[in-house]
Amino acid sequence: MASLNDDERLDVMAVGAHPDDVEIACGGTLARLVQQGYRVGVVDLTDGEPTPLSPGPEVRLAEAQQAATVLGVHRRITLDLPNRKLFDNFEARVALAKEFRRYRPRVVIGFGDKTPLASPDHWQAMLITDAAVFYSRLTKWDEVFDGLPVHTVSAQLYFRLAFEPATLDGFPSHFVCDISETLETKLASVRCYQTQFPPAKEHVFERIRGAALAAGSSAGFAAGEVFVHPRVIGATNLMDLVFPASAR
Repeated sequence: MASLNDDERLDVMAVGAHPDDVEIACGGTLARLVQQGYRVGVVDLTDGEPTPLSPGPEVRLAEAQQAATVLGVHRRITLDLPNRKLFDNFEARVALAKEFRRYRPRVVIGFGDKTPLASPDHWQAMLITDAAVFYSRLTKWDEVFDGLPVHTVSAQLYFRLAFEPATLDGFPSHFVCDISETLETKLASVRCYQTQFPPAKEHVFERIRGAALAAGSSAGFAAGEVFVHPRVIGATNLMDLVFPASAR
């Protein structure tokens, strides 16, 4: 099985446990990356079903594709892993690593911690993503990966859901991406999931907006999304680091 040509490769891949995870966590940043000319993809490890108000997977998948269209992402992939029973195991790691080898992203973004009182699938998704980033670059294992060439992911970042605390313990570098121009796009993408966010859950959108406004304010933006880099962020140009392009 061959990998894609350079025109089909992705610059960034964001990984969620279920459809709507990525939109809530970093939809504004993904939309902004698309505006900036980068090729962006989303991987949902499960189809997110069953859920109380959805009639079935085909509806949830249609919502996910609609949300992808709103964000403008170039590829949305749904793996055949089980919702509610998602566990970090060898098969799940290999399945995701194959997508990294196939689409060859420079950056992978995924969950960065447990989400208390929310789905335990989120924590398992982090473990699977961490392992898949590692597996993607391992040599002498062609038979496991259908002959897909090895690929080294250059950078891995972590997100939190908008409902969770903005910071993650134990990591050296938190930073905020400016989503001032794409906050409404982010909210529109989440609204595509009508089975998950009916009118009775309208308050969810105010929480998402509030989290974005608070994150943005902390960095001097109108709205933002928080990410974590597992390494200390360095700079070769101090002025570029201190002053974003919009302020220069």
